[in-house]
Parts: sequence; C-alpha cells; structure tokens
Amino acid sequence: MLPAQSSLAESVDGDDVRSEDGGDERRGERPGGHYYCLYLYYQAGGVLQERADEDEGGSSTMDTPGGEDFSLSLVDTNLAVEAEPKLRSFIAKRLSRGAMFEGMGNVASVDLGSPEYTLGCYYCLIQGKTEERTEPGPPSPEHIICFLGGSEKGLDLFRLELDSHVEALKNKLEPEMADLDSEVRPHLSSWFEDSVLPIHRVVNLFQEKLAYLLHAALSYTPVDVISSTEKTQNDISRFLSSASLQGLVQEGTMTSLCIAMTECQQRAVTVDFKDGQPELVNAVSNRFCEDWMQVFINAYDGGSPFLFRQKLENFKLKVIQDMNNLKRLIRQAESSHYALFRCYNFLKNCGNGDILLQIVKVEHAEMPEARSVVKVLEEFIREEGFSVHSS
Repeated sequence: MLPAQSSLAESVDGDDVRSEDGGDERRGERPGGHYYCLYLYYQAGGVLQERADEDEGGSSTMDTPGGEDFSLSLVDTNLAVEAEPKLRSFIAKRLSRGAMFEGMGNVASVDLGSPEYTLGCYYCLIQGKTEERTEPGPPSPEHIICFLGGSEKGLDLFRLELDSHVEALKNKLEPEMADLDSEVRPHLSSWFEDSVLPIHRVVNLFQEKLAYLLHAALSYTPVDVISSTEKTQNDISRFLSSASLQGLVQEGTMTSLCIAMTECQQRAVTVDFKDGQPELVNAVSNRFCEDWMQVFINAYDGGSPFLFRQKLENFKLKVIQDMNNLKRLIRQAESSHYALFRCYNFLKNCGNGDILLQIVKVEHAEMPEARSVVKVLEEFIREEGFSVHSS
C-alpha cells in the first residue's frame, strides 16, 4: 500500500472511532428518529396567558418549576407525550443554571426515558417579534426551540446550519401563534430535511461525479448550477461550503486562492440538470478526491446523514494534515536539496498535489526563500504534470 493510500485508510478508519457514540450511527439513523419542540418562555414579571389546544396530543401544557422565577409553556412538539416532560425538565435545569443565552444555540445529549430516546438535542433561546411600546409593561415572552435527533456529536456537526434554521424562524414567532399551522409548525418540522440531509442528497445525486465537487470545493473553483430546482441548487451550495477549507486556513489565503484558481482555470464548473442527472462541464478531479468519493459511495447504503458530515470533516482534516506536512518539507528544502526531493515525491504521491501546491504558492508569495522552493517544484512538476482528470 502506498503511503498516501495508507494515510487515507487511517483517516477513514479513524472516522468510525470519532463519529457519533457507537455502532447505531454507522448502521443507519438512530432508532429515535428526529423531533422538534417549541416552548414559550416567561421570566419573572411576565404574565402567562391560557392557550387553546394547539397540538394533537391534547391541551397545551404549562409548567413552572418549583422555586424558579420563570415558566415554560409548551407550544408545539412531535415528541411522544411521555417524553416531552423529560425534555422540559432538561431545559428548565439549563435555565436555572443560567446556561442559556439569547441567540446562542447549544447541543447536548438528552435522556428521554429509554435507550432509543437518548438523543442529541440542539436548543436555542430566541426573542420573537417585538413591537415598540409607548408604556412600560411586563417583559416580552421569549421562545426556546429544541431539535432532537442522532447523537450529541452528530448534531453538533450541524450547529451552524441549525443556527440559520432558527434565525429564519424568528419573525414568524409571536405570543398568539396565529401562524402556527401555516408557517411555524412546517418550519419546525423541516429542520432535519433542510439542515441535515443536503449532504446526503448530494452524495446520492452525484455518485461517482462527487469527486469533481470535492475538487471544486478545495480549489474554490466557482460552480454554476443550471436547469435545476432551487432546492438542489441550495443543496450543492451547502455541500461546497461544507467541503471547503473556509475557517481552516487564513482568510487572506482563501481570498488569494479564489483569485488564483479563477484566473488559472479561466472558467467556472457548470453543472447542468437538463436531463434530470448532473452533467459537468469544465470540471477537474484528482486521485485524492476520487479516493474520498469512493469512501462516500461505499458508506451511502448504511451511513446516516450525521456520519456523512463526519466523513466530510475528516476529508478536510486530511487535506490540512497534508498541507502542513508539505509546508514543513518546504521549510527544510530552503537549506536541503534532499528535502526538496522529498517535497517533489510528496506532491507526486499524495494525489492532491495540484491543490496543495497552489495553496502553498499563495501562502508563501511574500516569503522569498520559500517562494523560490515553490518555483523549483513547479518547474519539476511541469514536465510530468499532476494526475488530474477532466469531466
């Protein structure tokens, strides 16, 4: 097995160790499914109003934890009747400890009474619609939104997506909940579909062509999607963002890389869905992306959406590790011809040399000695070229 292949195997094997809490996630979605819960939250001084029956489980219930100066009123949920009080108790404990802040989502593991109901829980305290007041009065009510599914580690991978989903709900929330059936409940119940499943859907849609998207994400090549639904366009955009190195390398490097890649490749990748299936134009891939594409394809039948996100994170981690190794070799090559030869061999064998060389070239643009090493590497590589494949 080649060194590069061995590293990939270690990354993939390590994924099973790091992902989720055990075997359930690797065999499929956890038995508990996915749920939501919405509470109306009043701090001390608020005035609770009785609410009409808003959900299928019976009357909307209210609860004031003993000795606490706040109240929680259940607005809507698809949790089982016997499980909801345990979630409410969990939220009440977080509130009593002052562990919840407006607009800041958190993720924890919640035991709802049985092994299949030990789920990851994303919860967030938010302020709904506010109206200007001319006279002082009791504080405006706030809302607590909970999304439950998978495990704590799995759900935490989607924290940013869930933050966005909650943010989009803010303007629809009001104490009277006049739009509960038409807007609020559909938005709550779509959290899993909109925030967790996009990566899973893209893997299923692209299959072997996924390698081209992985390469475009790493190289920051623009991707234009045509003849497609808005949902598919959003899914692809979400996948590209999740697979990119944004946030893992310096922002200035990313900006320069975007410019360099755009100028180098001249044209954006086009994904055309005119016949229902993705046809790619101007797309490029390499052995590294093709190896990881196979990892996703092999896991599709038995992998949960949370596991796919973990694999994507491991994919990026491997790129960062290879990039750091190359940087170390470049520093050594500034004073060692043998290290320069090792740089060359590393770029040729890692399967991702075209992208790594472009990244270090951008990062070392202002460093004369390192820039000269990169220039020599480019000259060596130019004769044989990298093993890249076009669509």
